[in-house]
Amino acid sequence: MSPSPQPSGSVRSAAAVNEQIRELWLRAGGTLSAEERMEYEHLVMEWAAAVRGGVGEAA
Repeated sequence: MSPSPQPSGSVRSAAAVNEQIRELWLRAGGTLSAEERMEYEHLVMEWAAAVRGGVGEAA
């Protein structure tokens, strides 16, 4: 089973999420299974939210 996703109210930095995305790709050997693809999509959405949050904080 994949690592537990962060609760939706939890905030992680874009860098932390990016690192988890990199680890997923390394672990998968460059080809994602259906379960890994779902995890990847979740992480990308979390990363995008973190980036948007960071931009809002910087403004």
